[in-house]
Amino acid sequence: MQLSKVAALALIVDCLSILSVSSAQAAPECSVSGTLTDWGENSTADIDLTSGGSCQFPIRMRGTVSGSDISQKPSHGKLKRLNPSTFEYKAKAKYKGSDTFAIKATGQGPTASGTSVITVHATMK
Repeated sequence: MQLSKVAALALIVDCLSILSVSSAQAAPECSVSGTLTDWGENSTADIDLTSGGSCQFPIRMRGTVSGSDISQKPSHGKLKRLNPSTFEYKAKAKYKGSDTFAIKATGQGPTASGTSVITVHATMK
């Protein structure tokens, strides 16, 4: 009887850990307007999100991203590099207005290679 209580407790703990992992979801992908150019050319993009909201900004240039970094930090939020081709932007809570940040990325595409600066204008509503 004691073993079955221990086994039941272990099962409950396992279920709780599964629930906490599945509830920690990644931020959604940013809805981007604007077109990223080819490698070696600079681009601009616009995103909209709610005050305090967050979204992921993937670099969607054709080819392979070999490196990236934040070249201009946002003033009204936080920008975090998740991997060489994806960043996450989180707007300050209760802030409504605009913010700007820039990402410097290097890569190789089918027709060009080089370093590009992607300037993103964010609008929080």
